[in-house]
Amino acid sequence: MNAITIVIGSICILLIAYRLYGTFMASKVLKIDDYEKNNVPTPSHKLEDGRDYVPTNKWVTFGHHFAAIAAAGPLVGPVLAAQFGYLPSLLWLLIGAVIGGAVHDLVVLFCSMRRDGKSFSEVAKDELGPVAGFCTGMAMLFIITITMAGLSLVVLNALERNPWGTFAVGITIPIAMGVGLYHKKTGNLKLATIVGFTLIMLAVVFGHYLNGTWLGNLLTFDTKTLAIILPVYAFFAAALPVWLLLQPRDYLSTFMKVGVFAALIIGVIAINPSIKFPAFTEFLDGGPVVAGPVWPFVSITIACGAISGFHVFVGSGTTPKMLNRWKDAKPIAFGAMLVECAVALMALIAAVSLDPGDYFAINSSPEQYAETGLHHVHLEQLEKEVNMDLEGRTGGAVTLAVGMTYIFKAIPIFEKIAAYFYQFVILFEAIFILTAIDAGTRTARYLIQDFLGNFIKPLKRMDSIPANIVASAIACIVWGYLLYSGDISSVWALFGVSNQLMASIGLIIGATVVLKIADKRWYMLTCLVPLAYLYVSVNVAGYWMVKNVYLNPDNPGYNAINGVLSIVMLILGLVIIIAAIKRWTQLWKIPQAELAKQANAEIAS
Repeated sequence: MNAITIVIGSICILLIAYRLYGTFMASKVLKIDDYEKNNVPTPSHKLEDGRDYVPTNKWVTFGHHFAAIAAAGPLVGPVLAAQFGYLPSLLWLLIGAVIGGAVHDLVVLFCSMRRDGKSFSEVAKDELGPVAGFCTGMAMLFIITITMAGLSLVVLNALERNPWGTFAVGITIPIAMGVGLYHKKTGNLKLATIVGFTLIMLAVVFGHYLNGTWLGNLLTFDTKTLAIILPVYAFFAAALPVWLLLQPRDYLSTFMKVGVFAALIIGVIAINPSIKFPAFTEFLDGGPVVAGPVWPFVSITIACGAISGFHVFVGSGTTPKMLNRWKDAKPIAFGAMLVECAVALMALIAAVSLDPGDYFAINSSPEQYAETGLHHVHLEQLEKEVNMDLEGRTGGAVTLAVGMTYIFKAIPIFEKIAAYFYQFVILFEAIFILTAIDAGTRTARYLIQDFLGNFIKPLKRMDSIPANIVASAIACIVWGYLLYSGDISSVWALFGVSNQLMASIGLIIGATVVLKIADKRWYMLTCLVPLAYLYVSVNVAGYWMVKNVYLNPDNPGYNAINGVLSIVMLILGLVIIIAAIKRWTQLWKIPQAELAKQANAEIAS
């Protein structure tokens, strides 16, 4: 099979889904048109304060929302799930994004907007009661912490023994800070952008000359050292003003993200590489990359790109406070999720365009690879071209960079710059992950202060520097421990289970709201169908990991902390769904006409 067939067919499916199913969800299920007709103000207008609640242009909000939800997940998950073959991943991406992810993101955003842009724990408290609200807040705290460890682990294996990449990634910190300072002082964004982006490109070029030098040796780290450096960096980055590092680096990295994937789409269409992977590999029952069987682990490994609970933090965070009009929810939530699916599909194509022997050599340890019985095909040649040893660099980031480089090798002149392109893709992935770590650690700090502040009153003060330092330190120590003690197979699965559990919670709240407002009760199935599949998958995967990995002393991934975290999260999910069923039973007894009347009165008011 050729890649262009998958790309064109998938894009057509996503466009049709947006036009038909997205319109149905927005107009019929959520009745967003009624809010427009009745001139109901969005939270950004109702509570406009010039700081958090700010009416914003639709496309600016789309850019913010997409940049926030599309971090490393859609890049890494599909690459790791390629172990099972291209077909399971392809089917889950398309079905999961259309039936699950896009619906999830739209209803989460809508639920938050109905409650004046409140956080999702507050929305859960309003819809299901205080117990469910508390459990949702606890789940959010667990999930954001685990997410930081999962994303950081991807960076470790990309930068291990890679002084070129470490320099290129590290130098973006002072470059971004310089851009932030210059823009704040002069207001000249155009010049700051040109200079900042040029310096980043020069860093990629200059990094090549560090190999073998004293600076290159200084920047050569193993994974354990990097696992200490990243949490320490995150501690300081989370404490800095957002305009100094987070915003300028996020802004500069957007150019790279758009450019890289635009180039990849054009390259796939122009070069039309063949898919080297079979539809199903021999590792459907588990393998060296993903330990568990294809179900449920294809739906756990590929989180972002199909459906992701991490989007709850964005959909009930900054985005609902920015929407200018209610009807903007469809392109921003439903649309951005489908675009993220397209990004994930391109990452999958980059992975399955490699020969399986090369793919597994990169994504498994030498001992695991020897057990597969596979052999290298182009690996030695690729290592020479990118000037980097590739074997055993697990985590997905290296595989994506190698896969993209392999695709573009079909262009004769490209062979001369293959090493630079490889490091550019590594830089591009790492910057997005570090940006997510910055924002995620900051979010974890807020959640820690909110929760522990109920017991330690001074900690709840958001304007207190000591309280911010203590909460940031707690967040970094916790996810830093998970990072230091885990491997990609165990930590990414922990991230996947927690992330998809959060998505299940999002669908639970969405189903509750749909039952309250919809004209027809069967519309609730739009949330219940993906919820049923996802909730069962999460619990099966969580049980499998606890039994076979985390609490199994004979498994290399044995980690009691990970096992306890998994059990606690699954219990939180169970409490929330029990509270939801109780609430659904109460609502079901109320005549639909009366519920619809209450919903219409709410819109009118």
